[in-house]
Amino acid sequence: MTSSDELHKRRGAAVARGVGSTITSYVDHAGGGTITDVDGREWIDFAAGIAVTNVGNSAPKVVEAVRAQVERFTHTCFMVAPYESYVAVCEQLNALTPGNFEKRSALFNSGAEAVENAVKIARHATGRPAVVVFDHAYHGRTNLTMALTAKNMPYKHRFGPFAGEVYRVPMSYPLRDGGLDGATAAARAIEMVEKQVGAENVAALLIEPIQGEGGFVVPAEGFLPALREWATAAGVVFVADEIQTGFCRTGDWFACQHEGVEPDLITLAKGIAGGLPLAAVTGRAELMDAVHVGGLGGTYGGNPIACAAALAAIETMHELDLPAAARRIGATMVDRLRAIGARDPRIAEVRGRGAMVAVEIVQPGTLTPDPTATAAISAACHAAGLLTLTCGTYGNVLRFLPPLVISDDELSRGLDILEAAFG
Repeated sequence: MTSSDELHKRRGAAVARGVGSTITSYVDHAGGGTITDVDGREWIDFAAGIAVTNVGNSAPKVVEAVRAQVERFTHTCFMVAPYESYVAVCEQLNALTPGNFEKRSALFNSGAEAVENAVKIARHATGRPAVVVFDHAYHGRTNLTMALTAKNMPYKHRFGPFAGEVYRVPMSYPLRDGGLDGATAAARAIEMVEKQVGAENVAALLIEPIQGEGGFVVPAEGFLPALREWATAAGVVFVADEIQTGFCRTGDWFACQHEGVEPDLITLAKGIAGGLPLAAVTGRAELMDAVHVGGLGGTYGGNPIACAAALAAIETMHELDLPAAARRIGATMVDRLRAIGARDPRIAEVRGRGAMVAVEIVQPGTLTPDPTATAAISAACHAAGLLTLTCGTYGNVLRFLPPLVISDDELSRGLDILEAAFG
Protein backbone atom coordinates (compact mmCIF):
# COMPACT_ATOMS: atom_id res chain seq x y z
CA MET A 1 0.00 0.00 0.00
CA THR A 2 1.21 3.51 -0.82
CA SER A 3 2.47 5.35 2.27
CA SER A 4 1.28 8.75 3.47
CA ASP A 5 4.68 10.25 2.64
CA GLU A 6 4.47 8.96 -0.93
CA LEU A 7 0.90 10.20 -1.30
CA HIS A 8 1.87 13.61 0.03
CA LYS A 9 4.59 13.91 -2.61
CA ARG A 10 2.11 12.95 -5.34
CA ARG A 11 -0.34 15.50 -3.96
CA GLY A 12 2.20 18.30 -4.30
CA ALA A 13 2.45 17.64 -8.03
CA ALA A 14 -1.27 17.11 -8.64
CA VAL A 15 -3.45 19.07 -6.19
CA ALA A 16 -3.83 22.85 -6.17
CA ARG A 17 -1.85 24.45 -3.33
CA GLY A 18 -4.90 26.39 -2.18
CA VAL A 19 -6.58 23.19 -0.97
CA GLY A 20 -5.30 22.60 2.56
CA SER A 21 -5.48 19.67 4.97
CA THR A 22 -5.25 19.51 8.74
CA ILE A 23 -2.90 16.49 8.81
CA THR A 24 -0.55 14.89 6.28
CA SER A 25 -1.64 11.31 6.96
CA TYR A 26 -3.89 9.74 4.32
CA VAL A 27 -6.98 7.77 5.29
CA ASP A 28 -7.42 4.08 4.54
CA HIS A 29 -10.62 3.35 6.47
CA ALA A 30 -12.73 4.77 9.29
CA GLY A 31 -15.63 3.85 11.53
CA GLY A 32 -17.11 4.64 14.93
CA GLY A 33 -14.84 7.20 16.56
CA THR A 34 -11.60 6.31 14.79
CA ILE A 35 -9.78 6.79 11.50
CA THR A 36 -6.97 4.51 10.31
CA ASP A 37 -4.41 5.85 7.86
CA VAL A 38 -2.62 4.02 5.04
CA ASP A 39 0.36 3.42 7.35
CA GLY A 40 -1.86 1.55 9.84
CA ARG A 41 -1.91 4.34 12.42
CA GLU A 42 -5.18 4.81 14.30
CA TRP A 43 -6.51 8.28 15.04
CA ILE A 44 -9.21 9.18 17.55
CA ASP A 45 -11.60 11.35 15.57
CA PHE A 46 -12.70 14.62 17.22
CA ALA A 47 -13.58 16.20 13.86
CA ALA A 48 -16.18 13.97 12.15
CA GLY A 49 -15.26 15.51 8.79
CA ILE A 50 -16.31 18.89 10.25
CA ALA A 51 -19.59 17.66 11.76
CA VAL A 52 -20.51 15.48 8.77
CA THR A 53 -20.21 11.89 9.97
CA ASN A 54 -22.54 12.27 12.94
CA VAL A 55 -23.74 8.68 12.42
CA GLY A 56 -20.15 7.51 12.01
CA ASN A 57 -18.14 6.64 8.92
CA SER A 58 -19.60 3.87 6.77
CA ALA A 59 -22.61 3.50 9.05
CA PRO A 60 -24.16 0.09 8.26
CA LYS A 61 -27.58 1.35 7.17
CA VAL A 62 -26.00 4.07 5.02
CA VAL A 63 -23.69 1.58 3.32
CA GLU A 64 -26.58 -0.79 2.64
CA ALA A 65 -28.80 1.96 1.25
CA VAL A 66 -26.08 3.40 -0.97
CA ARG A 67 -25.13 -0.01 -2.35
CA ALA A 68 -28.75 -0.79 -3.19
CA GLN A 69 -29.29 2.60 -4.88
CA VAL A 70 -26.11 2.37 -6.96
CA GLU A 71 -27.35 -0.91 -8.38
CA ARG A 72 -30.71 0.65 -9.36
CA PHE A 73 -29.59 3.98 -10.89
CA THR A 74 -27.02 6.65 -10.11
CA HIS A 75 -28.47 9.80 -11.67
CA THR A 76 -31.35 11.06 -13.75
CA CYS A 77 -31.52 14.69 -12.50
CA PHE A 78 -34.64 15.28 -10.43
CA MET A 79 -35.53 18.21 -12.69
CA VAL A 80 -35.66 15.84 -15.67
CA ALA A 81 -36.87 12.48 -14.37
CA PRO A 82 -37.86 12.59 -10.70
CA TYR A 83 -37.70 9.76 -8.14
CA GLU A 84 -39.23 8.89 -4.78
CA SER A 85 -36.18 9.27 -2.53
CA TYR A 86 -35.96 13.03 -3.20
CA VAL A 87 -39.59 13.40 -2.15
CA ALA A 88 -39.03 11.19 0.91
CA VAL A 89 -36.06 13.27 2.10
CA CYS A 90 -38.13 16.45 1.77
CA GLU A 91 -40.95 14.81 3.74
CA GLN A 92 -38.51 13.90 6.51
CA LEU A 93 -37.04 17.40 6.66
CA ASN A 94 -40.46 19.03 6.72
CA ALA A 95 -41.42 16.83 9.69
CA LEU A 96 -38.13 17.07 11.62
CA THR A 97 -37.31 20.78 11.46
CA PRO A 98 -38.70 23.24 14.02
CA GLY A 99 -42.06 24.86 13.35
CA ASN A 100 -45.61 23.58 13.50
CA PHE A 101 -46.60 24.97 10.11
CA GLU A 102 -46.78 23.71 6.55
CA LYS A 103 -43.34 23.42 4.98
CA ARG A 104 -41.62 22.69 1.72
CA SER A 105 -38.02 21.66 1.01
CA ALA A 106 -35.58 21.83 -1.90
CA LEU A 107 -32.36 19.81 -2.14
CA PHE A 108 -28.91 21.01 -3.19
CA ASN A 109 -25.27 19.90 -3.04
CA SER A 110 -23.46 21.91 -0.37
CA GLY A 111 -24.04 24.20 2.57
CA ALA A 112 -22.99 27.27 0.60
CA GLU A 113 -25.46 26.40 -2.13
CA ALA A 114 -28.23 26.01 0.45
CA VAL A 115 -27.43 29.43 1.92
CA GLU A 116 -27.41 31.08 -1.52
CA ASN A 117 -30.79 29.57 -2.31
CA ALA A 118 -32.23 30.67 1.05
CA VAL A 119 -31.20 34.23 0.17
CA LYS A 120 -32.76 33.86 -3.29
CA ILE A 121 -36.01 32.63 -1.78
CA ALA A 122 -36.14 35.39 0.85
CA ARG A 123 -35.46 38.12 -1.70
CA HIS A 124 -38.01 36.74 -4.16
CA ALA A 125 -40.73 36.31 -1.54
CA THR A 126 -40.27 39.73 0.09
CA GLY A 127 -39.20 41.83 -2.89
CA ARG A 128 -36.48 43.32 -0.68
CA PRO A 129 -32.71 43.35 -1.36
CA ALA A 130 -30.81 43.46 1.94
CA VAL A 131 -29.42 40.56 3.96
CA VAL A 132 -28.30 40.99 7.58
CA VAL A 133 -25.52 38.77 8.96
CA PHE A 134 -23.37 38.80 12.09
CA ASP A 135 -19.82 39.31 13.25
CA HIS A 136 -17.78 36.07 13.29
CA ALA A 137 -20.25 34.39 10.91
CA TYR A 138 -19.27 31.71 8.40
CA HIS A 139 -21.67 30.82 5.58
CA GLY A 140 -19.49 29.46 2.76
CA ARG A 141 -16.91 30.07 0.05
CA THR A 142 -18.92 31.07 -3.05
CA ASN A 143 -19.02 34.73 -4.02
CA LEU A 144 -22.28 35.53 -2.21
CA THR A 145 -21.46 33.39 0.82
CA MET A 146 -17.98 34.93 1.09
CA ALA A 147 -19.76 38.27 1.38
CA LEU A 148 -21.90 36.77 4.15
CA THR A 149 -18.83 35.31 5.90
CA ALA A 150 -16.98 37.60 8.31
CA LYS A 151 -13.40 36.34 8.39
CA ASN A 152 -10.98 37.52 5.70
CA MET A 153 -8.15 34.98 5.87
CA PRO A 154 -8.27 32.36 4.44
CA TYR A 155 -11.85 32.59 3.17
CA LYS A 156 -12.09 35.99 1.45
CA HIS A 157 -8.58 37.33 0.92
CA ARG A 158 -8.19 38.76 -2.62
CA PHE A 159 -11.30 36.96 -3.93
CA GLY A 160 -13.47 40.06 -4.22
CA PRO A 161 -15.34 42.12 -5.21
CA PHE A 162 -18.20 40.48 -3.39
CA ALA A 163 -21.97 40.58 -3.72
CA GLY A 164 -23.68 43.70 -2.42
CA GLU A 165 -26.58 44.46 -0.08
CA VAL A 166 -25.01 42.47 2.77
CA TYR A 167 -24.91 44.18 6.17
CA ARG A 168 -23.05 42.97 9.27
CA VAL A 169 -24.10 43.60 12.87
CA PRO A 170 -22.67 42.57 16.26
CA MET A 171 -23.10 39.01 17.51
CA SER A 172 -23.84 38.06 21.09
CA TYR A 173 -20.41 36.80 22.24
CA PRO A 174 -20.66 36.64 26.03
CA LEU A 175 -16.92 36.19 26.65
CA ARG A 176 -16.03 39.25 24.56
CA ASP A 177 -18.99 41.64 24.80
CA GLY A 178 -18.88 42.27 28.53
CA GLY A 179 -21.42 39.57 29.26
CA LEU A 180 -24.35 41.41 27.65
CA ASP A 181 -27.59 39.56 28.24
CA GLY A 182 -29.33 38.21 25.17
CA ALA A 183 -32.07 40.82 25.00
CA THR A 184 -29.60 43.72 25.24
CA ALA A 185 -27.28 42.21 22.65
CA ALA A 186 -30.22 41.71 20.30
CA ALA A 187 -31.41 45.28 20.82
CA ARG A 188 -27.93 46.53 19.90
CA ALA A 189 -27.99 44.58 16.63
CA ILE A 190 -31.56 45.55 15.80
CA GLU A 191 -30.88 49.24 16.38
CA MET A 192 -27.98 49.09 13.93
CA VAL A 193 -30.17 47.41 11.30
CA GLU A 194 -32.97 49.93 11.69
CA LYS A 195 -30.66 52.95 11.57
CA GLN A 196 -28.18 51.84 8.92
CA VAL A 197 -30.26 49.61 6.63
CA GLY A 198 -33.94 50.15 7.41
CA ALA A 199 -36.09 47.19 8.35
CA GLU A 200 -38.30 47.75 5.31
CA ASN A 201 -35.29 46.99 3.06
CA VAL A 202 -34.28 43.72 4.73
CA ALA A 203 -35.21 40.46 3.02
CA ALA A 204 -33.48 38.10 5.45
CA LEU A 205 -31.75 37.95 8.78
CA LEU A 206 -29.28 35.04 8.54
CA ILE A 207 -27.70 33.55 11.65
CA GLU A 208 -26.00 30.40 12.92
CA PRO A 209 -27.72 29.50 16.22
CA ILE A 210 -24.25 28.51 17.42
CA GLN A 211 -21.48 29.86 15.25
CA GLY A 212 -19.16 27.29 13.70
CA GLU A 213 -15.98 28.53 12.02
CA GLY A 214 -16.35 31.78 13.95
CA GLY A 215 -15.44 30.03 17.21
CA PHE A 216 -18.38 27.93 18.43
CA VAL A 217 -19.84 31.11 19.84
CA VAL A 218 -22.99 30.37 21.86
CA PRO A 219 -25.12 33.53 22.07
CA ALA A 220 -26.54 34.60 25.40
CA GLU A 221 -29.92 33.16 26.31
CA GLY A 222 -32.69 35.26 24.79
CA PHE A 223 -30.65 36.61 21.86
CA LEU A 224 -32.18 34.35 19.21
CA PRO A 225 -35.79 34.68 20.44
CA ALA A 226 -35.49 38.48 20.45
CA LEU A 227 -34.20 38.49 16.88
CA ARG A 228 -36.97 36.10 15.87
CA GLU A 229 -39.60 38.38 17.41
CA TRP A 230 -38.20 41.44 15.62
CA ALA A 231 -38.02 39.65 12.27
CA THR A 232 -41.66 38.60 12.53
CA ALA A 233 -42.77 42.14 13.34
CA ALA A 234 -40.66 43.63 10.54
CA GLY A 235 -41.67 41.13 7.85
CA VAL A 236 -38.07 39.89 7.63
CA VAL A 237 -37.36 36.25 6.80
CA PHE A 238 -35.52 34.65 9.75
CA VAL A 239 -33.02 32.15 8.32
CA ALA A 240 -31.24 29.72 10.63
CA ASP A 241 -28.00 28.35 9.21
CA GLU A 242 -27.93 24.92 10.87
CA ILE A 243 -25.39 23.44 8.49
CA GLN A 244 -22.92 22.63 11.28
CA THR A 245 -25.34 22.48 14.22
CA GLY A 246 -28.01 20.31 12.63
CA PHE A 247 -28.86 16.62 12.84
CA CYS A 248 -28.46 15.89 16.55
CA ARG A 249 -25.07 17.59 16.97
CA THR A 250 -26.10 19.96 19.79
CA GLY A 251 -28.24 17.52 21.76
CA ASP A 252 -31.43 18.43 19.91
CA TRP A 253 -32.20 17.62 16.30
CA PHE A 254 -31.54 21.30 15.59
CA ALA A 255 -29.91 24.00 17.71
CA CYS A 256 -32.86 26.41 17.38
CA GLN A 257 -34.94 24.01 19.47
CA HIS A 258 -32.94 24.83 22.59
CA GLU A 259 -34.84 28.12 22.94
CA GLY A 260 -37.96 27.16 21.00
CA VAL A 261 -37.05 29.33 18.00
CA GLU A 262 -38.90 28.47 14.78
CA PRO A 263 -37.05 29.82 11.73
CA ASP A 264 -38.87 30.77 8.56
CA LEU A 265 -36.15 29.03 6.55
CA ILE A 266 -33.46 26.63 7.73
CA THR A 267 -30.35 25.67 5.77
CA LEU A 268 -29.03 22.14 6.20
CA ALA A 269 -26.07 20.07 4.99
CA LYS A 270 -23.07 18.34 6.64
CA GLY A 271 -24.64 15.70 8.94
CA ILE A 272 -27.65 15.11 6.69
CA ALA A 273 -26.40 12.12 4.66
CA GLY A 274 -23.72 10.22 6.54
CA GLY A 275 -20.87 11.67 4.49
CA LEU A 276 -22.42 12.00 1.06
CA PRO A 277 -22.86 15.50 -0.42
CA LEU A 278 -26.39 16.76 0.13
CA ALA A 279 -27.89 20.02 1.35
CA ALA A 280 -31.34 21.52 1.73
CA VAL A 281 -33.46 24.56 2.38
CA THR A 282 -36.60 23.84 4.37
CA GLY A 283 -39.15 26.43 5.32
CA ARG A 284 -42.61 27.91 5.36
CA ALA A 285 -44.61 26.71 2.40
CA GLU A 286 -45.69 30.21 1.39
CA LEU A 287 -42.04 31.34 1.16
CA MET A 288 -40.67 28.24 -0.54
CA ASP A 289 -43.56 28.16 -3.05
CA ALA A 290 -43.24 31.86 -3.86
CA VAL A 291 -40.45 31.10 -6.32
CA HIS A 292 -41.51 30.43 -9.91
CA VAL A 293 -41.16 26.95 -11.40
CA GLY A 294 -37.58 26.46 -12.57
CA GLY A 295 -36.22 29.10 -10.21
CA LEU A 296 -34.73 26.50 -7.86
CA GLY A 297 -32.69 23.43 -8.71
CA GLY A 298 -29.37 22.15 -10.00
CA THR A 299 -28.05 19.19 -11.94
CA TYR A 300 -26.88 17.15 -8.97
CA GLY A 301 -29.13 18.57 -6.25
CA GLY A 302 -30.83 15.71 -4.42
CA ASN A 303 -28.77 13.05 -6.19
CA PRO A 304 -30.48 9.65 -5.66
CA ILE A 305 -27.45 8.08 -3.97
CA ALA A 306 -27.17 10.98 -1.52
CA CYS A 307 -30.92 10.85 -0.87
CA ALA A 308 -30.73 7.12 -0.09
CA ALA A 309 -27.87 7.84 2.31
CA ALA A 310 -29.84 10.63 4.00
CA LEU A 311 -32.88 8.45 4.59
CA ALA A 312 -30.66 5.77 6.12
CA ALA A 313 -28.76 8.30 8.22
CA ILE A 314 -31.97 9.81 9.59
CA GLU A 315 -33.25 6.32 10.41
CA THR A 316 -29.99 5.65 12.27
CA MET A 317 -30.31 8.91 14.21
CA HIS A 318 -33.75 7.86 15.39
CA GLU A 319 -32.80 4.27 16.23
CA LEU A 320 -29.67 5.23 18.20
CA ASP A 321 -31.26 8.36 19.74
CA LEU A 322 -28.29 10.45 18.69
CA PRO A 323 -29.58 13.65 20.36
CA ALA A 324 -29.24 11.84 23.68
CA ALA A 325 -25.83 10.52 22.64
CA ALA A 326 -24.71 14.08 21.87
CA ARG A 327 -25.80 15.22 25.32
CA ARG A 328 -23.87 12.40 26.99
CA ILE A 329 -20.75 13.09 24.95
CA GLY A 330 -21.00 16.80 25.66
CA ALA A 331 -21.39 16.32 29.40
CA THR A 332 -18.29 14.12 29.52
CA MET A 333 -16.25 16.53 27.42
CA VAL A 334 -17.27 19.65 29.31
CA ASP A 335 -16.48 18.08 32.70
CA ARG A 336 -12.99 17.08 31.55
CA LEU A 337 -12.30 20.37 29.78
CA ARG A 338 -13.40 22.43 32.77
CA ALA A 339 -11.10 20.39 34.98
CA ILE A 340 -8.23 21.15 32.60
CA GLY A 341 -9.27 24.81 32.54
CA ALA A 342 -9.20 25.01 36.33
CA ARG A 343 -5.48 24.20 36.16
CA ASP A 344 -4.55 26.02 32.95
CA PRO A 345 -5.10 29.80 32.81
CA ARG A 346 -4.82 29.77 29.01
CA ILE A 347 -8.37 28.43 28.83
CA ALA A 348 -10.63 31.48 28.98
CA GLU A 349 -13.85 29.56 28.39
CA VAL A 350 -15.26 26.11 27.78
CA ARG A 351 -18.42 26.43 25.72
CA GLY A 352 -20.78 24.67 23.36
CA ARG A 353 -23.86 22.51 23.45
CA GLY A 354 -24.18 18.77 23.12
CA ALA A 355 -21.25 17.30 21.19
CA MET A 356 -20.30 20.68 19.72
CA VAL A 357 -17.75 21.85 22.28
CA ALA A 358 -14.82 24.26 22.25
CA VAL A 359 -12.22 25.96 24.40
CA GLU A 360 -10.98 29.48 23.77
CA ILE A 361 -7.24 29.96 24.35
CA VAL A 362 -5.85 33.29 25.55
CA GLN A 363 -2.71 34.74 27.06
CA PRO A 364 -3.04 34.03 30.81
CA GLY A 365 -4.71 36.76 32.82
CA THR A 366 -6.09 38.49 29.72
CA LEU A 367 -8.61 38.01 26.93
CA THR A 368 -5.88 38.48 24.33
CA PRO A 369 -6.25 35.64 21.82
CA ASP A 370 -3.32 33.21 21.61
CA PRO A 371 -3.46 31.49 18.21
CA THR A 372 0.15 30.31 18.57
CA ALA A 373 -0.62 28.30 21.71
CA THR A 374 -3.82 27.02 20.10
CA ALA A 375 -1.95 25.73 17.07
CA ALA A 376 0.73 24.15 19.28
CA ILE A 377 -1.85 22.29 21.41
CA SER A 378 -3.63 21.05 18.32
CA ALA A 379 -0.33 19.92 16.78
CA ALA A 380 0.51 18.02 19.98
CA CYS A 381 -2.84 16.25 19.72
CA HIS A 382 -2.09 15.28 16.12
CA ALA A 383 1.34 13.95 17.06
CA ALA A 384 -0.31 11.72 19.67
CA GLY A 385 -3.06 10.43 17.37
CA LEU A 386 -6.01 12.71 18.12
CA LEU A 387 -7.58 14.55 15.18
CA THR A 388 -8.61 18.04 16.33
CA LEU A 389 -9.61 21.25 14.58
CA THR A 390 -9.07 24.93 15.32
CA CYS A 391 -11.40 27.81 14.45
CA GLY A 392 -12.39 31.30 15.51
CA THR A 393 -12.02 34.79 14.10
CA TYR A 394 -8.75 35.08 16.04
CA GLY A 395 -7.61 31.49 15.37
CA ASN A 396 -7.58 30.75 19.09
CA VAL A 397 -10.36 28.21 19.53
CA LEU A 398 -9.99 24.43 19.74
CA ARG A 399 -13.24 22.81 18.60
CA PHE A 400 -14.38 19.25 19.14
CA LEU A 401 -16.90 17.41 16.97
CA PRO A 402 -16.64 13.68 17.63
CA PRO A 403 -18.95 11.32 15.74
CA LEU A 404 -22.07 10.79 17.83
CA VAL A 405 -21.44 7.04 17.77
CA ILE A 406 -18.00 7.32 19.39
CA SER A 407 -17.52 4.77 22.17
CA ASP A 408 -16.92 5.75 25.79
CA ASP A 409 -13.44 4.24 25.57
CA GLU A 410 -12.55 6.17 22.40
CA LEU A 411 -13.88 9.40 23.89
CA SER A 412 -11.91 8.85 27.10
CA ARG A 413 -8.70 8.06 25.23
CA GLY A 414 -9.12 11.17 23.10
CA LEU A 415 -9.62 13.36 26.16
CA ASP A 416 -6.53 11.81 27.78
CA ILE A 417 -4.50 12.83 24.72
CA LEU A 418 -6.00 16.31 24.80
CA GLU A 419 -5.23 16.73 28.48
CA ALA A 420 -1.61 15.68 27.92
CA ALA A 421 -1.33 18.18 25.04
CA PHE A 422 -2.07 21.02 27.45
CA GLY A 423 0.99 19.92 29.45
